[in-house]
Amino acid sequence: MTRSPGAPALHGSVLDALGAAIAAGRLAPGSVLTLESIGQEYAVSRSVAREAVRVLESMGLIASRRRVGLTVRERGDWNVFDPQVIRWRLAGDDRIAQLLSLSELRLGVEPVAARLAATRATPEQSRALADAVRDMEIHGTSGALEEFLESDQRFHRTLLEASGNEMLASLGEMVAGVLEGRTHHDLMPHHPKPEAIALHDAVARAVRTGDPDGAERAMRAIIDESAQAMADLPE
Repeated sequence: MTRSPGAPALHGSVLDALGAAIAAGRLAPGSVLTLESIGQEYAVSRSVAREAVRVLESMGLIASRRRVGLTVRERGDWNVFDPQVIRWRLAGDDRIAQLLSLSELRLGVEPVAARLAATRATPEQSRALADAVRDMEIHGTSGALEEFLESDQRFHRTLLEASGNEMLASLGEMVAGVLEGRTHHDLMPHHPKPEAIALHDAVARAVRTGDPDGAERAMRAIIDESAQAMADLPE
């Protein structure tokens, strides 16, 4: 059977709506859904509803139970590292708490990655870090936040990859999601602080010159500054 060209878009739309509702608590743990109810709610076919459900199951947000239906799972069962789950949670009312929680995780990950990168980064990765910092400076000065975000994400992905540790590298999308959430939910200044960009430059320089202590120290300062800026925001 040929799938309608609009099916992927419909699937994505239903997936986003359901995921956001679960993450925000509008569909509380224990809530029961069916393919029929999803189809009626969002005016989609059973196959489109099934595709959305399959993805939500893979993320741990819902479980299929015989004779019960599709049940929303407790938050402790969610794959909280999934970039889409992070985005949905950041769109909810508890985004500040979520960002602070993610900052704590980053504090245990990125300084270690920076230290490793200072001994393992390739010349190409060192150049990529320097290029990302240069672009952050350009876009930060002009206030082009979307372009600044892309450069910032590129910096952190590259750093995690340069650690030479595949487990750390796999967290690149999680960190990118945190940075995206800060920007898209108005938790970033219109002109990023020069001090924050300078710390990124310090990390890049330490990696390039093989200074593990300096790289770790500067990366820790980046995350501390970010967490403090969010903690200072009004509830």
